Amino acid sequence: MRHPIDIVAMFAAIWLLASMVLDALTPKELTAVMIGIAIGPAIVITAVFYYLRCARLDFAVMFAALWLISDIAIGFISPKPLPHFLIVLGFVPALLVGIVLHWQRFQRRHERLAWPSIKRG
Repeated sequence: MRHPIDIVAMFAAIWLLASMVLDALTPKELTAVMIGIAIGPAIVITAVFYYLRCARLDFAVMFAALWLISDIAIGFISPKPLPHFLIVLGFVPALLVGIVLHWQRFQRRHERLAWPSIKRG
């Protein structure tokens, strides 16, 4: 069972870790506090969906979208331009989710019904 206190502790640790890692990767003018404020709402929304036991695929799509929104927010509050690899890093989760979705669709293509053939004669 997912206890709410456990979820809060887990996502608070993820929030702090992500803030510190992004602080190390971003320009010195962008502090961990500024990053923490930018990614905080995304972490809270992700924790709520985790608590509500959202389906894995829906959770992954939502996480990828929130990660991209957080990356854009960090870009807006940054006093200096972000390095290009950080901009690309914002698109990585969305790219991975897209690859998984298309791979699953590719694997299930044989389960789809065949088009009915119409014979005119």
